[in-house]
This record gives sequence, C-alpha cells and structure tokens, in this order.
Amino acid sequence: MSTTSLRPKVGLLALTLELYEKLVPGLRASREAWVRQAIIPALERGVEVLFEGAQFRREGVEATLADYEAANVDAVLVLLLTYSPSQVALPALRRTRLPLFVWNTQELAGVDHAFTLEQMLENHGVHGTQDLANVLVRSGVPFHYVTSHLNDADGLAELTDGFIAAAAAKRLRSARVGMLGYPFPGMGDFAVDTTQLTATLGCAWVNLTVEDYIHRAAAAPPAAVGELVAAYRDSYAVAPGVTDADLDSTARVELAMRGMVTEHRLDAITYQFMAFGDDERTPTVPFVAASRLMAEGIGFGGEGDLVAAAATSLLDWLAPPATFTEMFTIDFAGNGLFMSHMGEANVAMARLDRKVPLVARPMPITRTRDRQLALVTCLQPGPATFVSLAQAGGGRWRLIVAPMVVEDYGPLPDFFVPHFKMRPLGDVRRFLTAYARAGGPHHNALCFGDARRRLRFLAQMIGAEYHELETGSGQAHDETARA
Repeated sequence: MSTTSLRPKVGLLALTLELYEKLVPGLRASREAWVRQAIIPALERGVEVLFEGAQFRREGVEATLADYEAANVDAVLVLLLTYSPSQVALPALRRTRLPLFVWNTQELAGVDHAFTLEQMLENHGVHGTQDLANVLVRSGVPFHYVTSHLNDADGLAELTDGFIAAAAAKRLRSARVGMLGYPFPGMGDFAVDTTQLTATLGCAWVNLTVEDYIHRAAAAPPAAVGELVAAYRDSYAVAPGVTDADLDSTARVELAMRGMVTEHRLDAITYQFMAFGDDERTPTVPFVAASRLMAEGIGFGGEGDLVAAAATSLLDWLAPPATFTEMFTIDFAGNGLFMSHMGEANVAMARLDRKVPLVARPMPITRTRDRQLALVTCLQPGPATFVSLAQAGGGRWRLIVAPMVVEDYGPLPDFFVPHFKMRPLGDVRRFLTAYARAGGPHHNALCFGDARRRLRFLAQMIGAEYHELETGSGQAHDETARA
C-alpha cells in the first residue's frame, strides 16, 4: 500500500427536464457536452468519474443508479443541468445506500446586462437543487450540498474531501485488523465488543498467534533477510552498538509480520508486547516492523487496541501519512505535549533533515531471545491534525479532533523510543481538560496538515459524533450526524 490518498470512484447523476426534449431539443446534448468537456476533467484531478449521460425520466435515474451500485462507486454526485422535478429522482435516491452529494453549480460565472434567454436555459439548475434538497430532507435521506462555480478551487476541494471520506468509510466496512496476542490487561478505554465493532463500523478482527510469528521468523529466507538488513543500513542511522545479529533478528520478525499482513489481508495490526514474552522462543519485538508498515499504509494500535489500529488506518486513508501515538508528558512551560510510545511511529513522517536513528533498547520491555531495536522517529515540524476514535455512551462512536502544530524537536540524545512534541492552537490545559471530558482514550493518531473537513464528512458517513476541541475558548464543537 502507498501513502497517497485514496482515489475515489464517483458516479455522476446528471438531471434535466423531459419537457425540454420537445421544447429545446438540443439543450440536453449541449449540457452533456459541458459535463464531459469541463466538469469531468476538473473532478478527475482527484477522483474517477463515471458518467452515462443526463437522465430526465424516473426509469433512467433508477437504471443509472443501479449501474453505479454494480460498479461499486464510493459516492453519487447529483448535478442539475437544468431544472428537474425532484420526484423523478427521489425514489431511487431514497433506496440507494451510496453517499449522496448535490452540487449546486452552473457553467456561467456571472449575470450582466448581456445575459440572454439561451444562457438562462443553460444555467438554471439552482431551483432544481432546492426542490431536490427539500424532498430529501423531508424523506430523511442524508446528503451533502455544495454550492460553487467550477472555477472555485475550494468548492472542488470540498467535493474531493467528501468523496475521499466516502471511500474511506466504505473501506472501513470491509477492513481487517489483526490482533497479535491479547489486549493489555486492565486497559479499559479501548476495551471493545468486537460484535459491536463489526456491526457499527464493519471492520473485522483476525486473531494472530505468537507461535505463528515465531515460526515465520525462523523460516525467513536468508536472501530476504540480507536485503532487509542492507535496507536498514542504507535508510537509517544505525547506532554503533547495533550488531549484525541484532539487525538479522529484527529483519526476520519484520518478514514474519509482513507475511501475516499479506496472508490475512490485513489493513491494520495491533500487538501487546507482553504476549511476546510469554513464549521463550520469541526472537524480538517488531517495533521496527510496525513503524515501517505504517509507512506503507498499514494501521497500527498499541497494547492490543483494535480501535486505535482501525483509527490509524482510517486517518491514513483520509490524509496520508498518519501515525499512532500517545501523550506521555505535559510541557506546561512550552504549552505543549511530549508524545511517544514503546517503539512504534510512522517512519514516513520523520523529519527530513537527518536519518532516523536505529538503536537498541538498553533494557528489554519483555522477555525475548535477542535485543530489541527501535527507530527513533521524530516528526517533521508543521501543522497537523490530532484524532482519536472513542467509544461514547449508548454504543455510539465519537471522533475527537483538534488542530495541532508539530514542533521542531528531537531526536533527544540517548532516547531509544520515537518521540516528538506537539502543541494545540490554544492552551494545553484547556485542551487536555476538554479532551478528557470528551472521553478521549490514551491512544491517538496524527496526520500532517488540516484534515478536519474530511473528518467531518467521515463522521457523518460512519454515524459518529464529530467533536472538535476548540481549546482557545475552552469550548468544544459537537456534531452528531446520521449514518
């Protein structure tokens, strides 16, 4: 898997008025030509578009939507090329389970004193979108409505964000999360009913065993091990004390993890480090493997946290690359947070001005035969988005979101774990208090840039609450959306 955004597939449902087939016979063909020459090329900078021509009868709308469902599109974009009565499209739009977007747009950018009747006929879809929006609201059909001209960059960006969120939501429904070992005893914030996980989000979990991990590591082909060791030495700043034997063991368990991911078709993985120590044959802990797999789009969650693993994948599909992380220490003086974990962070997000150190932990975190290596990943400074997928009351899900800034920080001398600092846009005290009040768990995810609009769309599509922490005022913004 790559660290590029999903490329959604969108079905374009264009509507016109049947009356115009007799009154203005060439109008539909003219509007379809505009779609093919201008609309589709603009959209296809970020998505794949299917288009079958404009529809003006109910049976045509139903056939088009059936084709799009068979093509497994991620969303439907409804475009009013002229006015079209809402009841032509309503029955089919009520039945489909595809996310719906209504784009209120037209070819003409302005109306001046040279405005003609012909231009009016070619640019009068706005009241059709209002007719349609009204009946969708009355019928309880969720949809997203965007008003923009084709030349409005933000309008196209908003549509693209929504389509990417739709693709991510669809992928989540068939995602597979592997659990190697068992959850950390007593950690309650990520304890989850896996039946509820599958029933609500759709993702399934796959049980993986430490014994299989050990056997795969032992059977790793020597040539593949050697290639991976060479890649470590070429890509990272290998610490002087790290031996060939250390690298060999680390490469073997990475190949074991990769084999599990491939064979079980996993989108994400989680392990609990103590489970490795239960078997004295365990070579080492796959800290390096987890960090490198995240760089290739495989989500991760620590301590057997299925929810965090799914959330990291989800964020990576929305706004790659994304990393699993955890708050460790408050920087009251600097209004920030020191973030870290035992050995896992997305190495694709490492700062660009130096190689990532590859070091050996001075003390093992659990019993293994060989030393435990980790990549000391410190993130590239800049704007970021902080996300947690939390279980709220009543079996609901909540996306807790906040804009962040990753600081220019690290690597610290003698540190053997990934680490970085981030700060909220407001006061860190308010941020932490608001996060706790929202039920934020102790495992989180982070991506670069501003992913909030995509996350808002996503929350609506998975039936989750969108809870954005506004730490400047100590308030929070809630949106509870229908699935």
